[in-house]
Amino acid sequence: MAPLDKHLKKVTRLDEASRTASQAIAAPGLAGIFLLAVVIFAATWTASGPLSFYVISAALVGGYMAIYVGANDVANNVGPAVGGRALTLVGALVIAAIFEAAGALIAGGDVVKTISKNIIRPEPEMEVLAFILIMMAGILAAAMWVHLATHIGAPVSTTHSVVGGVLGSGIAASGFGIVSWPTMSAIAASWVISPVLGGVFAACLYWLVRKAILTRSAPFDAARRWLPPLVAAMSGVFAMYLALKGLKHVWKPSWSMLLVIGAAFFIVTLLISRPLIRYQSRQSEAQGKQVTSLFVLPLIAAAALLCFAHGANDVANAVGPLAAIVAAAGAGVAAPSSVPLPLWVLLIGAIGISTGLALFGPTVIRTVGEKITKMNPSRAYCVALAAAITVLIASTLGLPVSSTHITVGGVFGIGLFREAISNRGLAKSSVQPQTGISNVSTLNATSEEAVRRTSKRERRKLVRRQYGLAIGGAWIITVPATAIISGLLYKVMAYSAGV
Repeated sequence: MAPLDKHLKKVTRLDEASRTASQAIAAPGLAGIFLLAVVIFAATWTASGPLSFYVISAALVGGYMAIYVGANDVANNVGPAVGGRALTLVGALVIAAIFEAAGALIAGGDVVKTISKNIIRPEPEMEVLAFILIMMAGILAAAMWVHLATHIGAPVSTTHSVVGGVLGSGIAASGFGIVSWPTMSAIAASWVISPVLGGVFAACLYWLVRKAILTRSAPFDAARRWLPPLVAAMSGVFAMYLALKGLKHVWKPSWSMLLVIGAAFFIVTLLISRPLIRYQSRQSEAQGKQVTSLFVLPLIAAAALLCFAHGANDVANAVGPLAAIVAAAGAGVAAPSSVPLPLWVLLIGAIGISTGLALFGPTVIRTVGEKITKMNPSRAYCVALAAAITVLIASTLGLPVSSTHITVGGVFGIGLFREAISNRGLAKSSVQPQTGISNVSTLNATSEEAVRRTSKRERRKLVRRQYGLAIGGAWIITVPATAIISGLLYKVMAYSAGV
């Protein structure tokens, strides 16, 4: 029997190796089929002319970029939900695909305009072909960089990549004067502010959830009181954003009307969620579950909201330069007065993002959801909601912020907040009453000193710092790297085209 067992094990290992190899080949093959479809689709929608070849080529590069926008950024949308055990990997991919595409198609316009028009300001006398090559080199450099980073597992920002790409090719073509420095300053400031806001919002939400629900003596009673308003607030914010951005082409509500819409959705959601959460909480309490299980459904809703926001914000990374190329080729000028957003251009971005996250996203989902810090449904809900609010605000202002840094900032914010609470409790528990100390102020001073002097060895580490260092390093490298690559690509393209 021993030789037979040995042979069976070899066959099993061979079968597993074959399956792994098949999966490794299948994903690039399906991506290739999508890109071929993009070329055919773009050729169908592009009017014949001397620049049609460049428009079709730009659509191919835009589809390539869209795949890796989905592959690299998908973790920021559903990673916390998977890490919190609220969604399976397959369920997360389905929800992400639907809401990413919806966000891109319904509300992706404003940020696309920022990417396609406002980063560089070409002179009116610039040749239209030179402008097209600037945009094409920028998006190709960004796609190459994000592809490389995804392949080696590096957490980079697709937003940083495309902005650096357009910046570098623009400078290579016309020098530093082509850059719109006020816009770049605002974008750079948003890069610094966004992860801080994501971390602060997430930590504040988690503080509220802990204080109002998790640390109460009767947490299920507290959840029945406080969780419905949290869910209703999320619904109201999302409704206001959708009315402001998603319906702006057919209806432009005033701010007072937006407040009415937000309040109406808040009240309706509150009325619906109260009995549902009351029923669910009683069931969970009777079954001996933890109170954090009540956050599963709100977390799924928050993840869907974040996917919508991500699609609205990050579709620009894939098709912003493509939209500029289509507009320039149609108008015959390098700086068209307006950049229309054809439906076929947004479709390439939306479908490409969904394709990329389905084919190449699972590894990154696990990294953000499980490896930085331990997630549960309540923590993941706070991260998802904080990230969604930050991305929605940024998209409303037209700022192409990095959803990578917003969400990872939220994850680190939760983890560091938990560390602070845990280590403070550890330090205080190590303080022993000292004989002869009768003065209360002296005893308090001793406690504070113990908190300060808790050794690093005794402190609990609830966050893996190496991920923060990796993201920080990638943050610094990405913009100059893509700028250099795009500048070189532009020089090669311009030489080949005789510009």
